[in-house]
Amino acid sequence: MSEIPANVKYIETHQWVRLEGDGTATVGITDFAQEQLGDVVYIGLPEVGATVNGGEEAGVAESVKSASDVFSPVTGEVLAINESLEDEPEMVNEDPYGEGWLFKVKLADEGELDSLMDADTYAELVAEQE
Repeated sequence: MSEIPANVKYIETHQWVRLEGDGTATVGITDFAQEQLGDVVYIGLPEVGATVNGGEEAGVAESVKSASDVFSPVTGEVLAINESLEDEPEMVNEDPYGEGWLFKVKLADEGELDSLMDADTYAELVAEQE
C-alpha cells in the first residue's frame, strides 16, 4: 500500500503539493508514482523564476523502465528546485514526501488548493489503479 500523507493535496497525475508556513508550496511526485516508475535515474525540473501552471507539464521523471511527465498541481513562480536530485535522483524513490521533493513555488492563488484531492480521495484513486 502506498504512503498517502494527509497534510498534502494531490492531482490525478500523481503529484502532490504541500502548503508551507511561509506561504510557499512544495511539489513532488507521490509514493504511488515512484513505485510505478521504478528506480528513478533522472529528474528534469523547471527553471527557477519560471511560471508553472496548475495541471500542466513542469518537468519529467525518467526511470530504468519508463519516462513520465511531471505536472504542477498549482500555478505560481518557481522559487527553488531540489538541486540534490541532479546527483541523487533516487531520493524520489527513497523519500518522495521529504528529501525527494521536486520544486517550490510562490502560489498565484492559494484558493487553487481547494480544488485538489485530499488524502482520502487520492487513496480511492490509487486503490482503483493498483
